[in-house]
Amino acid sequence: MSWYPRPAAPKALWADIRAFTAERSRYQWAGLAVAVTMPLLIVAGFLHDSAHRVQQGPEIIYAESWPANRSDAEIKADQKRDQIRREAAIRERQRQFRKLDKDLHGLGI
Repeated sequence: MSWYPRPAAPKALWADIRAFTAERSRYQWAGLAVAVTMPLLIVAGFLHDSAHRVQQGPEIIYAESWPANRSDAEIKADQKRDQIRREAAIRERQRQFRKLDKDLHGLGI
């Protein structure tokens, strides 16, 4: 006694497919076409984008060079100067966001 069903013949498969397709209306076939075409277009778009992407150039990172015999006072002065620059940049960014908020508020957004 076998637990697996007997394999179907190819004739039975084609007969089942013909019977299944004969029962479907034009609208169901159109829906099937749309349901299959949309994911294929999305995947094709991703494949096209990955094959034709513009490559970025090398990233240049500038590093400051200091003399090895710098004193602690010079290091602390540089850190204070850098901190002042960072805080000024943060304040400027906040000012830009406030201006944007004011402009958007004026538009009713």
